Amino acid sequence: SHIYKKNHDVTKTWKGKTEQLLRVDDHDFTMRPAFGGPAIPVGVDVQVESLDSISEVDMDFTMTLYLRHYWKDERLSFPSTTNKSMTFDSRLVKKIWVPDVFFVHSKRSFIHDTTTDNIMLRVFPDGHVLYSMRITVTAMCNMDFSRFPLDSQTCSLELESYAYTDEDLMLYWKNGNESLKTDEKISLSQFLIQKFHTTSRLAFYSSTGWYNRLYINFTLHRHIFFFLLQTYFPATLMVMLSWVSFWIDRRAVPARVSLGITTVLTMSTIITGVNASMPRVSYIKAVDIYLWVSFVFVFLSVLEYAAVNYLTTVQERKERKLRERFPCTCGIPHSKTMMLDGNYSESDANSLAGYTRNQMVPEEEKQEKIVVHLAMSNESNLSRKRGLKGHVGLRIIQNTHAIDKYSRLIFPGTYIFFNLIYWSVFS
Repeated sequence: SHIYKKNHDVTKTWKGKTEQLLRVDDHDFTMRPAFGGPAIPVGVDVQVESLDSISEVDMDFTMTLYLRHYWKDERLSFPSTTNKSMTFDSRLVKKIWVPDVFFVHSKRSFIHDTTTDNIMLRVFPDGHVLYSMRITVTAMCNMDFSRFPLDSQTCSLELESYAYTDEDLMLYWKNGNESLKTDEKISLSQFLIQKFHTTSRLAFYSSTGWYNRLYINFTLHRHIFFFLLQTYFPATLMVMLSWVSFWIDRRAVPARVSLGITTVLTMSTIITGVNASMPRVSYIKAVDIYLWVSFVFVFLSVLEYAAVNYLTTVQERKERKLRERFPCTCGIPHSKTMMLDGNYSESDANSLAGYTRNQMVPEEEKQEKIVVHLAMSNESNLSRKRGLKGHVGLRIIQNTHAIDKYSRLIFPGTYIFFNLIYWSVFS
């Protein structure tokens, strides 16, 4: 209270209201300053308070900023001995002329009004005016997701006069790139803000003419670590998990089939989850390439076991027919045992014809005997003389263990090669 008593009440020195001091009622403020003359220059500067959100689905961004205009209106000049400015709130703004700047491609925007309208007007004795507002705007940003999530996006907030062409109002950045300032604490969860800069150009409308347009450009680089944890790492684990079936016995059908189906369904879930948070673009994204190639690897591991199971069934059917055609002879004395490998003559086969059931040894001596399995081959002599390459191929088909053996090397090697190419191209 002691301080207030010493301060001089300036409002008592005015001989009338503020409107009378600024001669608001003496002029028609529906028209711009210097109406009918050259274009009035209006300087602009912006201080970005925050980048609130970036939406890939809606392709827009939300920004809160302080928008300031600078111009000279001699109709607002007033006598002053101290050359000090006067500051007013939004109540005077409604009675004078202010630039009609709007945000091009804006979806939603509003001036903050808590606890009162966040508008400030400062008038200098010579008629210079500073007009400041605190605005939150949501504007469109055309994004390219061809390299998502290893992408960088450049968005722009565009300012332009709605009614006045460049012949009536010249909109410009007051201090060039220095006209755009940002809070050092601005940060986003998924993006790294690389650069803010300003540009300006003319925009043409066929119906109304040319307009000055100002651009606030900023470049965002996406953080990859989140997607490594949520997308790439789980997809890689699913591919590696599908390789486990190569080490499981081919006769364990439930184990290998359930493992293959589980990995396929999990990959489908990952792909669906990623696409749910993205716009439905008509081109292929980088993450789509990785996920679909991983899905193909998982699906091929299922087909690999289908081939192994089929060839095993075919081989067992052939062996069953051979056993029916050439019954197994058990109990042959060790001294007369023969080993036939498929390339045998008829005399070799006839040498066993003399063994009958009457010559079988007693039951207690069967442990000392050897069982002879005659694997008779119906191949002709010409087919038995094929080259080494043909024998190796036939052996791989007949011995289905070899398919799993080679898959243990081919699948990991191919997937590692794919990863090397992928990360070298997109990183």
